[in-house]
Amino acid sequence: MIVEELKKRVLAGGQITRDEAVRLSVVEDKPALYKAAGEIRDKKVGRRFDTCSIVNARSGRCSENCKWCAQSILFKTHIDEYELVDEKTCLDLARSNADYGVDKFSFVTSGRALPDRLIDRLCAYAQKIKAESNLHLCASMGLLKKAQLQKLLAAGITRYHCNLESSARYFGTLCSSHSVEDKIATIRVAQEIGMEVCSGGIIGMGENMEDRIDLALTLRELGIKSIPINILNPIPGTPLEGTPPLRDEEILTTIALFRFIHPEAYLRFAGGRSLIAHLETEAIQAGINAAIVGDLLTTLGSKVKEDMEKVKLLGFEI
Repeated sequence: MIVEELKKRVLAGGQITRDEAVRLSVVEDKPALYKAAGEIRDKKVGRRFDTCSIVNARSGRCSENCKWCAQSILFKTHIDEYELVDEKTCLDLARSNADYGVDKFSFVTSGRALPDRLIDRLCAYAQKIKAESNLHLCASMGLLKKAQLQKLLAAGITRYHCNLESSARYFGTLCSSHSVEDKIATIRVAQEIGMEVCSGGIIGMGENMEDRIDLALTLRELGIKSIPINILNPIPGTPLEGTPPLRDEEILTTIALFRFIHPEAYLRFAGGRSLIAHLETEAIQAGINAAIVGDLLTTLGSKVKEDMEKVKLLGFEI
């Protein structure tokens, strides 16, 4: 059986090919696929669960035309807009997450690239957070240049987030104001200066399973070890507002394939969690071992305490 054959290869340190991933995606015994993916996770990473939270540090007014996003100035989505979160709100949120035992805290900002004057202000926030907590700090601030990324690193922000979102083939149908190649260039610069990188994508935007496999393979080529898997939450006012939801089986199969391709990565629940609340236990069993906890950017996420308790009940160490 292909599932068992490929599981043994992955556990022995081997990799699966694109064609093999496509074959796995259509196996009839899906429960066996999900079980094997969970076994790969347990043996290659262990029963450890990584948690992070985010602050929506700059909201709206984005020049880009990403069809899924409520932050674009081109779409009427009626979200809150502000240039930068105030220091007290940001530090209070960081302290609260640290108190709950969350491991990472990320500054997320809208826009193609955060300007230097705002980077400097967030770096000052970061230095204060690092001085009073053990939180690992991350940032998602768009297509930054090397000098800007170096500022973040010097302030104690050691991980940079830049989602590829979808396959290079499909991304061009979703966004024309920047490219996957632009994102990869940012990722490579972050890696070059010694930052860890978090990068994943959104599923359910009209792409097919092969697009998801190609995304996973690109992330493998880049050596990414933290991979957010977002489920599209179609937001009224965006071009994707009428997109039909994915079937449960398609979501679980995608997670399992990512685990076969990334046996040692942290596959992270991210956006759209409210849409699959009924699937969370099954998704964890199929290979998930990380999550963004708490509220998300422009849609409701999940409560930190509830998340931490749920993960522990499933036998994971935070």
